[in-house]
Amino acid sequence: MESHFTITITDESGVKQYNVKKFVKKALIYAFMFMAFLAVVAIVTIWYLNYSLKKSEAKKENIEKTYKELLKKNKELQLSIRETKIKLQNKKTELEELSNTVSDIETLIGLKPQDNMPLTQRVNLTKLTSENIATILQFIPNGSPVEYKGITSRYGWRTHPTLNKREFHPGVDLKAKLKTPIYATADGVVEYAGFHGSSGYGRLIIIDNNFGFKTYFGHLKKISVKIGDTVSKGQLIGYTGSSGLSNGPHLHYEVRFLQRPLNPYYFIKWGVDNFNDIFKKEKNVPWQSLITMMQKIKVVK
Repeated sequence: MESHFTITITDESGVKQYNVKKFVKKALIYAFMFMAFLAVVAIVTIWYLNYSLKKSEAKKENIEKTYKELLKKNKELQLSIRETKIKLQNKKTELEELSNTVSDIETLIGLKPQDNMPLTQRVNLTKLTSENIATILQFIPNGSPVEYKGITSRYGWRTHPTLNKREFHPGVDLKAKLKTPIYATADGVVEYAGFHGSSGYGRLIIIDNNFGFKTYFGHLKKISVKIGDTVSKGQLIGYTGSSGLSNGPHLHYEVRFLQRPLNPYYFIKWGVDNFNDIFKKEKNVPWQSLITMMQKIKVVK
């Protein structure tokens, strides 16, 4: 017979007996089930917390990565802003310098822009393309008609070397040996080619250039063109000599505008490299109207 305890309880409703061994067994079963339940809950909780932690760490890493990228982009943006500010400041300085340069050019060529005229329009009025410059240098006298060796007599008042009296010298005497080739300094039409005894020029060529300009070549030995010939800049027109009132071989060279003598030296030294110099030095030519008109003409090279 198995050993066990029996507990008897007597109350108003009667007598109740409990088998202690069965009670303990049931209690242990319930306790085990409860502990198992707690274990499962604990495992699930731990797994969930671990999953949540990993997910949070992943989010944290993404946030840190995004933050670093934002910091990098912000740094790049700040650098770009600084560079843009520097560029804008440089552009502002360039525009100010350009405006001053345009003002200088406007002063040189006599332009008077309207009030509040945009800078781009002012630039368009003053800028000259390479074709414009080539056109101007093709049609208006420039450069030396002979290989430049210097000047023996300058433009202006002097004592005439043969007449021995003070008079105005309307040109320059270019140093040159006998029979030195002479070339046209601009396109034009030969107005005169022959001996001009009354003036003392001797054998003389006058070329009617464009836009009111004329060039004179005096004291020649030989003339290679005739009246009415059209000549191009750089074309051979004759050879130096000592004809007329001359004390030796040289070339008397004049540049005139509307019959008014101009200082030929400025035109002899004028070219692409110092194109703007003529506007400063020669004030007796209405450069504004000439340039405005010549911008419509292009020489095809």
